[in-house]
Amino acid sequence: MHISAERIAQIEARRDEVQAAMTRADLAPEAFVKLSKEYAEIEPVARAAHEVRRLRQELAALDVMAGGEESDADPLMREMAQEEMQLLKSQLPDAERALALQLLPRDAADARPAMLEIRAGTGGDEAALFAGDLFRMYQRYADTQGWKMELLSANASEQGGFKEVVASVNGTGVFAKLKFESGVHRVQRVPATESGGRIHTSAATVAILPEPEEVDVQIADSDLKIDIYRASGAGGQHVNTTDSAVRITHLPSGIVVTQQDERSQHKNKAKAMQVLRARIYEAERERAASEQAGARKAMVGSGDRSERIRTYNFPQGRVTDHRINLTLHRLPEILEGPGLSDVINALVAEDEAARLAQLDGVG
Repeated sequence: MHISAERIAQIEARRDEVQAAMTRADLAPEAFVKLSKEYAEIEPVARAAHEVRRLRQELAALDVMAGGEESDADPLMREMAQEEMQLLKSQLPDAERALALQLLPRDAADARPAMLEIRAGTGGDEAALFAGDLFRMYQRYADTQGWKMELLSANASEQGGFKEVVASVNGTGVFAKLKFESGVHRVQRVPATESGGRIHTSAATVAILPEPEEVDVQIADSDLKIDIYRASGAGGQHVNTTDSAVRITHLPSGIVVTQQDERSQHKNKAKAMQVLRARIYEAERERAASEQAGARKAMVGSGDRSERIRTYNFPQGRVTDHRINLTLHRLPEILEGPGLSDVINALVAEDEAARLAQLDGVG
């Protein structure tokens, strides 16, 4: 993808304009916040643009210096210039690709925190144990990224896993990295309860939803039906003694959220609203995306939660991501969290390559 000199000049000029505007003494606080946000977005693009411009200008100057055989330039200088040109020519495609990546349209939700939802699928107790393994994998991965994970609700199984678990993940670029995790995760292993040594297959579904700001999702009180009831199940002394559990139904969409993990009715309601906002926001994003022809059905799939995306095979110690045909024989390291980076980075790279190819096709 070739980016013109005019486009590069526009990018650098806009960065300089924003930087200058931020230093004005009469600038209102809200205007400064807006400019700061724009500067944070345009500065890395301008930096990439500057590198492309620098390499192109140096190549042009060296081309003149190298000249031809009929040139008056010193032969030694010509040879040095040609060697330098070869080096810069090898660097220029990478710099141009880096700039093209910076110019790719951004998913508005990429910088958002995310809601992580894991549900045990087919496989009974073994599926619930696997859901627990996945949750711990994401916890450890979040630690490696410096993110903060807060448990919102959990429905534990008797064997120690989860029938369902929901958590909020906060940090830098959370949704951008986790969004490709949505889908069906399949596990193949011999359960601890299996005396015959037979390999069982079970599954869990993962959903990654970007968390909206309150201003992104306006919910009228009249659109909500709120039921308060007595909590049930494992939960300590307070269970069945107070009406603290909350069920919220969003009438226009039919989305239902229940929350009973906290002793306080108010805390349960606040957490339920947090989950509800994320689900409404995601439903709206999916509706908008479906209106764009062929939107984001590229190499990493649709993110549909009915789509099997990855298999964790314990006997062979491997993890296979079916969307990009990536197989890594490092299952323990991936489940421990740090190894998951290699899978996620490969998915991000494949997505970037597919979107660059689309832009080239358009151009």
